[in-house]
Amino acid sequence: MENVAFQHSLPALVHEVEQFYFLEADMFDEWRLREWLELLADDVRYFMPMTRNVAHNNRAAQFTRPQQDVAWFDDDKQILVARVEQILSGVHWAEEPLSRISHLVTNVRIHAAEGDTVEAGSRFLIYKNRMQSETDIYVGKRRDVLRRTADGLRIAKRTIWLDQNVLLAKNLTTLF
Repeated sequence: MENVAFQHSLPALVHEVEQFYFLEADMFDEWRLREWLELLADDVRYFMPMTRNVAHNNRAAQFTRPQQDVAWFDDDKQILVARVEQILSGVHWAEEPLSRISHLVTNVRIHAAEGDTVEAGSRFLIYKNRMQSETDIYVGKRRDVLRRTADGLRIAKRTIWLDQNVLLAKNLTTLF
């Protein structure tokens, strides 16, 4: 697969990344998770550290580290495929019946772009409702490394930070 370098102006690149994120959010909300897997590079790293309460002068220790500490997610593509298949199996108790969910993505920023990769950041708010009264709200930020391929943008790396240190949801079947 040939790589295609980014050759857009910054506003055009921001627009392209925003449209990619909006498409991804629709895939999540419409439970098109197998399609979402196609947006992942084969070598993807999907990481969501746990948050610790730390003193203001120890902010470097606020988040757990990849492959060294415990994390909500520290997954490669193989694990993400298994996670999606489990959720869509129809026997996954936490998503049977499926939740109603809305992913809102905002504050998209380009942090760097070179060659066929772009580093982008965004904020999210996810509303999830299941059964009659189970409601979860997740708020946080993401930092991605996106890679341009002949097939379009692919997520090569995603780091997700929740703006809470205690997970109040009963489960974590949500993808971010």
